[in-house]
Amino acid sequence: MDMPKVVTREEWLRARKELLEKEKELTRLYDEVVAARPELPMVRVEKEYVFDAPQGPVTLLDLFEGRKQLIVRHFMFGPDQEEGCIGCSMQADSVGHLSHINARNTTFVMVSRGQLPKLEAFKKRIGWTIPWVSSFGTDFNHDYNVTTEQGELPGVSVFLREGTDVFHTYSVYDRGGDIFKSFYTYLDLTPLGRQEAELEYPWAWWRHHDRYDDASAAAPGKNWWNGTDKFAR
Repeated sequence: MDMPKVVTREEWLRARKELLEKEKELTRLYDEVVAARPELPMVRVEKEYVFDAPQGPVTLLDLFEGRKQLIVRHFMFGPDQEEGCIGCSMQADSVGHLSHINARNTTFVMVSRGQLPKLEAFKKRIGWTIPWVSSFGTDFNHDYNVTTEQGELPGVSVFLREGTDVFHTYSVYDRGGDIFKSFYTYLDLTPLGRQEAELEYPWAWWRHHDRYDDASAAAPGKNWWNGTDKFAR
């Protein structure tokens, strides 16, 4: 890429203020979207799902751990796979300390259709402490559109609890998941940005965080996810 133009501090400040106005406009629009989400209607969860967890079988209600809200990361890890999706792993790396989410009466958990022993082995390898349960043998992934004829798909769903009643309030898929990759937010501040324009496909550089120094580590293929644009931006 071409290097940025070299200017005086005064010229830089004028250009920075011009960009700041666009950034403020983007922030205001984002605030409008955030304010609109609570106005979405919700759907009562009638079906009882039982997940396989390290402590034994747990229901969707159990996953709340007594809190009011539940965020589910639909993590791409199918029954026939031996390690988790690279993109989902990068999003999981970006979650940060769960105490900040828990402090707002909200629980975060990852759900995959892979069998629990495989999830536990991969979790240990990567070094996560995020709660992770298996939906293997249930309709959960199919009901929330993350297991389809194309295979496993990524997404995030949100649930609200009122006593023992559980409601589905929100889901996001596809490019909507970019907001969960905090490293992109930082890279987008830099002159070089994401450095993906010259790649065959944007995610060709992605790796599990323990594989960047492994020259033999394969990138996700060009068609690693033949997904849908449903609920995507």
